[in-house]
Amino acid sequence: MINDRPEAGTRGTKMRVGCPKEIKNHEYRVGLTPGAVREYVAHGHQVLIETGAGAGIGADDGAYIAAGARIAGSASDVFEKSDMIVKVKEPQPSEWVQLREGQILYTYLHLAPDPDQTKGLVESGVTAVAYETVTDDRGGLPLLAPMSEVAGRLAIQAGATALQKAHGGSGILLGGVPGVLPAKVAVIGGGVVGLHAARMAAGLGADVSIIDRSLPRLRQLDDLFAGRVHTVYSTIDDLEREVFAADLVIGAVLIPGAAAPKLVTRDMLSGMKEGSVIVDVAIDQGGCFETSHATTHSDPTYVVDGVVHYCVANMPGAVPVTSAHALNNATLMHGLALADRGLRAIAEDRHLRNGLNVHRGRITNRPVAEALGYEMHAPELVLNVA
Repeated sequence: MINDRPEAGTRGTKMRVGCPKEIKNHEYRVGLTPGAVREYVAHGHQVLIETGAGAGIGADDGAYIAAGARIAGSASDVFEKSDMIVKVKEPQPSEWVQLREGQILYTYLHLAPDPDQTKGLVESGVTAVAYETVTDDRGGLPLLAPMSEVAGRLAIQAGATALQKAHGGSGILLGGVPGVLPAKVAVIGGGVVGLHAARMAAGLGADVSIIDRSLPRLRQLDDLFAGRVHTVYSTIDDLEREVFAADLVIGAVLIPGAAAPKLVTRDMLSGMKEGSVIVDVAIDQGGCFETSHATTHSDPTYVVDGVVHYCVANMPGAVPVTSAHALNNATLMHGLALADRGLRAIAEDRHLRNGLNVHRGRITNRPVAEALGYEMHAPELVLNVA
């Protein structure tokens, strides 16, 4: 058996694909754009969109109807009538209680720092595929990458705003002006987020350092920036030196599926400049600053020991038009595979298997299991594919 509803997700038959409206604070993205809906419909699937789901990207119900979708009057209709749920952010408590065994959930999850959501998904029996742990042949995270690109660039915009005196910062302009030195920006982590944050900061004229523990990656970044950005190998001494000197620190550390390491401790804040700013892009995975806790777009910052913290957990939601289209471009191929073949798509594709985090009450992602104390079940063993 592929699903509790055997007619769904097998070749030559239709799956009912549902997309509810996002309900997280100031989350305007949508799991399926009208263009993506057309692709699912072209594959023979039925698509159910909650009314108003696309309003944040300027796509009204009429655009979805024209793409071939049906409009549902409520989220409960979408959850009840769909074989696969496609979202952007992790399900909220009112959503995970509506999930069920035999249903596929395809979205960002970030389970390692979130025991409540994990428990809810385990108890629901749903099959949950997390965008952030799907891999590719190059060892990358292709469904996380576009939002990392957006978040990295937004981190500099957010940090520059937080540095303004009216927002609690020290009152320094990132790029300076002739005769006045620019701000110092320290980017912790040289991955996708770090690269795009450094690119934006350097483009504005800031004095930028990237800190990482991979010498090959530091060499790549040094070649890429051609001396416009400093590269620093991450030791405790060097990390402290860069953080203490910085006006803006970007936390861009990622361990796929796992909670982020706490690289900047509470004690280190006392050595930072008064009015300096930290932007913790790793907050979805628990944050890489010891003093970080998740904030929202409506109340994005708080101050600890004179240091402004910006820790919004859904940063790309601030620019939903760019983010939603970039996300759909990345998620469409695997989403169609799940709709076309159901669990067989996961069983036959090791990259989708890496994305499988929960299946029928069992945790199938090792970093999540280790972080939260669950027994780990290998995906290839729990998939009961006939």
